Amino acid sequence: MIEVDAHQHLHAFLREHQPPAWPHHLTMTRLVARALRVQHNTLIQTGSPSVYYGHHRLSYLVPLLLWTGPVVLVAPPAVQQQLLLGEIPQLQQWLANPKAVRQGSWPGGDFQGILVTSPQEWLRDRLGAQQRFPPGVPTVFDGIDDLETWTQEILTVSLYPHHWRELILAYPSLGEEIQTAWIRLTHAVFQHPVNPYDCYLIEANELDILTQLQASLGNIPGPEDWERFWQGAQDSLTWVTVNRSEGYFSLHRGPQDVASFLEGVWAQQPVCLIGGAVDAEAEVCRRRLGLGDLSYLKFSLDRHQEIVQLYLPEGLPLPNTPQFEATLIQEVCRVLGARATETGIAVILVGDVPLRQRLGVRLAAEFGSRVQVDRLPREPRGVLVCGWSFWQEHQAQVPTPHTLGIATLPIPSLEDPLVAGRLAQYKHLQQDWFRLYLLPDALRHLQRATAPMRKHQGLVVIFDMRVVCRSYGQQILAALSPLARTNYLETDWIT
Repeated sequence: MIEVDAHQHLHAFLREHQPPAWPHHLTMTRLVARALRVQHNTLIQTGSPSVYYGHHRLSYLVPLLLWTGPVVLVAPPAVQQQLLLGEIPQLQQWLANPKAVRQGSWPGGDFQGILVTSPQEWLRDRLGAQQRFPPGVPTVFDGIDDLETWTQEILTVSLYPHHWRELILAYPSLGEEIQTAWIRLTHAVFQHPVNPYDCYLIEANELDILTQLQASLGNIPGPEDWERFWQGAQDSLTWVTVNRSEGYFSLHRGPQDVASFLEGVWAQQPVCLIGGAVDAEAEVCRRRLGLGDLSYLKFSLDRHQEIVQLYLPEGLPLPNTPQFEATLIQEVCRVLGARATETGIAVILVGDVPLRQRLGVRLAAEFGSRVQVDRLPREPRGVLVCGWSFWQEHQAQVPTPHTLGIATLPIPSLEDPLVAGRLAQYKHLQQDWFRLYLLPDALRHLQRATAPMRKHQGLVVIFDMRVVCRSYGQQILAALSPLARTNYLETDWIT
């Protein structure tokens, strides 16, 4: 069976080449090989995002190269480059395997090789029923940590000022009415109070303007983006983003929940989904991603090689108190001062936009131009103060920080209109919105943010005392495990 062949070949390869140690190679290769043989959906959590580690990739590449039929390998562009320039040529030479490897779209004909493609290209095809990839071809998806976000982005229809002008050109007899609706909607949108997100769920009076406009246009086909926008009215969120400096808004409509859309994707072919930190609970993951019956395996991190040092200062006020900001600034300065002799950069993650700016100003007064806010540091001993999304996007581009500070837990803010809209759906269905939505989202962000720190057993500092004071604190510590915890800042220990 392919499980035996994959096990034997990978075992021999590991003994000769001795790549970075990972204790789960043979278990994972057998599981992937079995998934190919029985055509059964499988979900594997490796514990760390592949773009930073990638030590698990050998485990699925061996069965893919040994598999006798065609297979699709979906991976983000950064991972694709590592695969095509590194692991795949090395394994092809070792296995003496002539199996073809292509990149991009399906080559056509009787292709029996490995097709490497991007998540966005593959998802657009599957969600849009374009059939550019044949149905039934086994698919390995490496890096599903952002799957929910990618799906939301693909299914969201966005309308900008040029779309309104296109609509006027498409319906010249209704040009004045369309122009009036556009002006009325602009006036209503700009009445919203300023918030840090420049984003607002559409209100009833604004929705009425759009509904009246749609009724006036009737059933005559219009521009494609507008047609998709009208069609997405059921079970969706509609919101606007505002550019106040330039005086315009953008209109967006997307699904509240992607699970129902992804259910149809998984039915088109057997899939093996691989992620670093997808969800703490398999049932939560299945619910969010629309997964049905599947095989599930979650690997643990190495307690000796992938540990982080966790400092939890005691006695800090909770984030929702007036004293928190001043105490946070004082503690951050104290930690950075104690780490001043370390080489490399320090990163402070602050989700709250106004607090991030104020902290950056205060740290700049203390440490000078070394401090950058939402910009990569230019100095080797720089201090980066940034949001979670910025760090997620750029963390692979900078050396591993010596210190990673977390101002507050990345629990989605209810002030974010999109979070509030999705939360309303959980409440409507009488579901545990904190356990099923807010907490899993926070745990995923924490695991991904701290992943680079495990390379050198770096210092992670959490200034949010909810880790200690709230019942879900133990779940947060479990998500960060393995860790060595201290509740005091001992200079000799951290230098």
